[in-house]
Amino acid sequence: MKKGFLGKVLVAAGLALSAGSAGATVNVSDADLAKQVRHELMMYPRYTIWDDVSFRVSEGQVELIGAVSQPYKKADIERLVRGIPGVTSVSDGIRVLPLSDLDNRLRLQVARAVYGDPSLQQYAMRALPPIHIIVENGHVTLTGVVATDFEKNIAGIRASGAGLSFGAVINNLQVERPAKKS
Repeated sequence: MKKGFLGKVLVAAGLALSAGSAGATVNVSDADLAKQVRHELMMYPRYTIWDDVSFRVSEGQVELIGAVSQPYKKADIERLVRGIPGVTSVSDGIRVLPLSDLDNRLRLQVARAVYGDPSLQQYAMRALPPIHIIVENGHVTLTGVVATDFEKNIAGIRASGAGLSFGAVINNLQVERPAKKS
């Protein structure tokens, strides 16, 4: 009889402890939160070269910025970020790009032109290629990171020559090793 009573007391104490810790706030630094948010974005299986999402973290609050090619991606990404321990709130500033056959054709043409260039093919082999192609109502913007100024310029030239674009391609690619100025 004593053994059964003691077991019930231990189970009740364990439940009380776990219930108390479930409501506890997790203190995580903004740098650690930023790493977690980046990890969740990169591991999201539907994040593609047609999407460009960035974020800012301040005192546990995450601000999502950018554009995605499908409405469900916006909801999925917000849900993933909200689930990270230590995130106190999420401001979702992600835009959903227009669902358009013309934009979809342009995305494919630009991707073939950019990733088909011999100097940029190494990027196409990655699980998530670093050059993102954002198309909105026929306007093309390149985002992401390449190694050199040469690669940035080639990507811009190839994207501009892909056709169907309404105006100049905006080349917002970042360069890891910019050329030194003399």
